[in-house]
Amino acid sequence: MRINKYISETGFCSRRETNRLIAAGRITINGSVCEAGAEVEPQDIVLIDGEAIPVNRSEPVYLALNKPIGVVCTAAEQVEGNIIRYVNYPSRVFAIGRLDKASEGLILLTNDGSIVNQMMRSEYGHEKEYVVTVDKPVTNEFTQAMSRGVEILNVFTKPCKVDRTSEYEFRIILTQGLNLQIRRMCKALGYRVLKLERIRIMNITLDHLERGQWRHLEREELELLFAKLQ
Repeated sequence: MRINKYISETGFCSRRETNRLIAAGRITINGSVCEAGAEVEPQDIVLIDGEAIPVNRSEPVYLALNKPIGVVCTAAEQVEGNIIRYVNYPSRVFAIGRLDKASEGLILLTNDGSIVNQMMRSEYGHEKEYVVTVDKPVTNEFTQAMSRGVEILNVFTKPCKVDRTSEYEFRIILTQGLNLQIRRMCKALGYRVLKLERIRIMNITLDHLERGQWRHLEREELELLFAKLQ
């Protein structure tokens, strides 16, 4: 099993955060500093900062946070404004995916590492919906170009649904999550994002959750979420 999958399934942190720990040389396997992409066998001894990974025997936790601007989606304790310190949940959780520091809206947190890969892989086609405000009037040419796909980071984005909602605002539904994707797409078409808010992840919505507040996902939400992940 890949090291980042192994650690994420313990509930200690996400795969993305595991990659950061690897890059910082903080993970060892059988006494040797772990390298990216390393494989782990059941008998291997994996340590983080010289300590065994805590076994997660707690009940699964699934949270929805309406993230304010300025909160950083990382578990790194040294980062000011990190999301874990902001939420201050009484047991260990980590963010599923990310919203950049300048963006706001829905993000999910959990201690269940088993669902993260299923939610994050773009080939599964799980939807994420955003409301975006830009600095110039939204034209039909712009929405059509966005929906067809835009070249960023040396790739073309996947086709997506884009609807103009007002002169300077549109909604967009993505099924992939490239770094700063919406901001880069807009920039490639000559627009600048002034406000970016995520309002839905799959079947989970903000549901009148006030900015800066979090809640536990309800049973019905979880049942539908798990059904979509099958």
